[in-house]
Amino acid sequence: MTFFPHLIAGPIVHHKYLMPQFASTSNLRFRLDNFSLGLFVFSIGLVKKVLIADNLGHWANAGYASEQTLTMIESWSTSLLYSFQLYFDFSGYSDMAIGMGLMFNISLPQNFNSPYQAKNIQDFWRRWHMTLSSWLRDYIYIPLGGKRAALPRIYFNLFATFLIGGIWHGAGWTFLIWGALHGAAVVLHRCWQDIGLRLPSWLGWGLTFLFVNFAWVFFRAEDLPAAQRMLSSMSGLSGGGIGGTGSALLPLEALLSLGLASLLAFLAPNSQQIAGLVPHQGRLRFREGLIAAALVGFAFFYALVAQIQNTPSDFLYFNF
Repeated sequence: MTFFPHLIAGPIVHHKYLMPQFASTSNLRFRLDNFSLGLFVFSIGLVKKVLIADNLGHWANAGYASEQTLTMIESWSTSLLYSFQLYFDFSGYSDMAIGMGLMFNISLPQNFNSPYQAKNIQDFWRRWHMTLSSWLRDYIYIPLGGKRAALPRIYFNLFATFLIGGIWHGAGWTFLIWGALHGAAVVLHRCWQDIGLRLPSWLGWGLTFLFVNFAWVFFRAEDLPAAQRMLSSMSGLSGGGIGGTGSALLPLEALLSLGLASLLAFLAPNSQQIAGLVPHQGRLRFREGLIAAALVGFAFFYALVAQIQNTPSDFLYFNF
């Protein structure tokens, strides 16, 4: 309870994972390698939160506050801005928790594994909030019967697990619908697999991301009518027209931020891969030395200055 790095928003860790590490006397010694690696991961998380997520959130919040007047392009951009804000905000917090844990010689599990690079919805949930997915599997899906049942019962178990997962985030219709949407998508994917159908990887990735972005509208909206208004604008049925770029709600700065976030989420290795904490075939990897120290120092200082200059904002998952 007193290990503050993961106390409020995860990663969700079972006591049997942490207690042996707390009891190990070798973890009581200061280790420069763990401290430097932890500071590196922490700095990545800080940059994600302060320089990326908070910047995206400024434009996403403005869009959701004006969902009744958005054009089609503005509403789609707003939904995408929030999708990336949520990812960089929550994965940033997880990186900061993991990094701080490493500074104390404590290993915390990976919580995000480039979820927006997932090729299907099942793959997405293996990559998004991984410790919550494991918790839902161990304490809801398996007790319901898991895969040890007839096929209709398996489908029910999957749907019920995600429905409960939606309610876990909040007791409102929007969260219930969000959970139901993901439950239905996972069941549909399982049916698709059971009859032996396959999609090209690029098409599976595109459909998965579009669905996840669509479902996030319910997750973000203040209430069900607000979600309906946003979806109406996204479909072009609100009367706002198609619109264009350069408006007060969608200036060039917002588009550039959205483009950068898209490239990082879709193409770049994640922080755990760069830090060498999980297997990774790419060349971009943390190595101790002056260059790494300079990059970490610059990123940390720049994010800290930005945090001081701007109004601090809480991590989004503190609300759930």
